[in-house]
Amino acid sequence: MNHSSPLNEVPDPNQANQCVKVFVQRDYSDGTMIKFQTRFPPELEDKIERQAFEYTVNQMNAYFQEAEEASCSTYCEGCLACLTAYLMYICVQTHFEKCLRKIAKFVIEQNERVYQPRGLLLTNPVDRGLRVIEISILDQQMVPRT
Repeated sequence: MNHSSPLNEVPDPNQANQCVKVFVQRDYSDGTMIKFQTRFPPELEDKIERQAFEYTVNQMNAYFQEAEEASCSTYCEGCLACLTAYLMYICVQTHFEKCLRKIAKFVIEQNERVYQPRGLLLTNPVDRGLRVIEISILDQQMVPRT
């Protein structure tokens, strides 16, 4: 007996590779900090609500801003790492790594609740070298170029 629902199904990786992809580019208007453009891509018109898309991008931007913030704890983390010849990183995650885990969890949650039910797949920006947010339109196959 199969108890899977559309929310629990993991898309076939080959299907995601052969479909139309929409890319949300980095926003360098404030420098090199990790931030993505919130401009709504026209390819997603009638696929997802503008507010849902903007929420996703704004939340990711907030997580990346949190990851890059300098605070007393990140300063102490750096000093302690230096004092231990960076051996502390064998047993302790950095603040940045913890934030990346939050982002990965958020992407999974957004895919389950928002994107997959609409035939879309959000890819973690870390998987694309923090250059773009990739959104695959699973029900539109890529047209081969001739």
